[in-house]
Amino acid sequence: MASEVNEWYRGRKVLVTGASGLMGKVLIEKLLYSVPDIGCVYALVRSKRGKTPESRIEDMWKLPLFSRIREEKPHAMKKLVPVTGDIMYDELGIEKAQLEEIYDEVSIVFHFAASLRLEAPLREGLEMNTKGTLRVLDMAKKMKKLVSFVHLSTAFCYPDYERMAEKVHDPPANPHEVLRAASWLTDDQLNTLAPSLMQLHPNSYTYSKRLAEALVRESYADIPTVVVRPSIVTPSHKEPTPGWVDNLNGPIGLMIGAGKGVIRTMHCYGHYHAEVIPVDIAINAIILIPHYIHTKIDRPAEIPVFNLTSGDDRDTTWKEVLDVGKATVRKFPFEGPLWYPNGNIRHNKLIHELCVFFYHIIPAYLIDFLMLIFGQKRFMVRIQNRISVGLMVLQYFTTREWWFDTHNFKALATKLNPADFATFPMNLKIIEVGPYIESCMIGGKLYCLKEKLENLPKARLQNNILFVLDLLVSAFFYLLMLYWMVQLFEPLRNLLTYGGPFVRYLPLVGKAVFGNE
Repeated sequence: MASEVNEWYRGRKVLVTGASGLMGKVLIEKLLYSVPDIGCVYALVRSKRGKTPESRIEDMWKLPLFSRIREEKPHAMKKLVPVTGDIMYDELGIEKAQLEEIYDEVSIVFHFAASLRLEAPLREGLEMNTKGTLRVLDMAKKMKKLVSFVHLSTAFCYPDYERMAEKVHDPPANPHEVLRAASWLTDDQLNTLAPSLMQLHPNSYTYSKRLAEALVRESYADIPTVVVRPSIVTPSHKEPTPGWVDNLNGPIGLMIGAGKGVIRTMHCYGHYHAEVIPVDIAINAIILIPHYIHTKIDRPAEIPVFNLTSGDDRDTTWKEVLDVGKATVRKFPFEGPLWYPNGNIRHNKLIHELCVFFYHIIPAYLIDFLMLIFGQKRFMVRIQNRISVGLMVLQYFTTREWWFDTHNFKALATKLNPADFATFPMNLKIIEVGPYIESCMIGGKLYCLKEKLENLPKARLQNNILFVLDLLVSAFFYLLMLYWMVQLFEPLRNLLTYGGPFVRYLPLVGKAVFGNE
């Protein structure tokens, strides 16, 4: 049976902003591989670190992500057209001749470009996520063949709602007025006003994304816009290869940090559900959405919104994720760990803060002190400061329960013929937690850390040595704490005398309790 989705995309040309990001790359790969009759894909890429967009695209082709295209459909690479541009500029800074070509030919826009730094200053979020979206919308209004503008948002941009409906709610302030005010306020003034502007929003990312949604809704009267809201995006489930990931954002960064022994505590409610979605499943839905909406008989009165989340079907908790992650890291340990990977989640914030002090801060200063003595460059305190900021931001999402309506998302699969149903799987229920998390950890090892599986024996030896060292250091720490308590509290000292030989021969403690008897 022929693919109706491929037939709908036949000859159509699409523009992808944020083409070099994780979701942008997976979208491009899936389009070129599974929608072979697509016209072409214009990929908006900016120059970075001295590399031109063309050279960055060349580097992208070499990634394992594109291996099946290189091997099976190398001709598809010709359909990717690099576009030099940046959403920080009007008309995205695109050269005039190519801009006119885009205005004449593009019929679908996938707007993925954004600043993903949750801890970024408000100005960065507004410039990239809000004003950047406005610039892309202004361009889209000039496209003569436009049939769909897909705006990538986030499922977490409405903290003031207990349940997220598939609709765009009003923002806390008019986005045009916020952008206008930000244009004349200094950075210090804007940072001072940020808490009152963002209100319940925990960071500039969710706030700026919410304002952007309002702009996309506003444009629905003029162009066929749609909002898609994925939850926390995690490594691929199956395509193009299990566990594919190329950045340390979100849970995978935490898992790798814990696996390296750098992160040993996190404030998290383990019984809360883990609201995540594999990147390939999210991309399958995003590719289907323009086809789904365009083939409907009646245009919806309100802008269509799709919550790409597990919704009420989820049953995996953060504790389950942690437990499987721990087991996987011991099976496939990372090379050169700083310490044995034995971190944990803490429900109680005070206990978590104490653990941060003893497990993160003190070791960081100790390591940097040793680096100073041996004349080496100090780095650990700086890394731990960055980790602390990242943990504070992420803990907002792991210490509250999130609920979403997913009616529109689930409806996508109901309109597919058997061929497209097999090509674009979206059923989150089929994911087996254990094997999936294992593939995520291996993907982080292979694709982010560039470690090789043939080095596993060496990595296991390193982890075994650190396991013994961790036991010795932990025993010494608890003995030292008990020693201090015995010295300070006489009732405890008297109580421990009943421990007999067991207490008598404990290092430090025995002498403190029994003296020189």
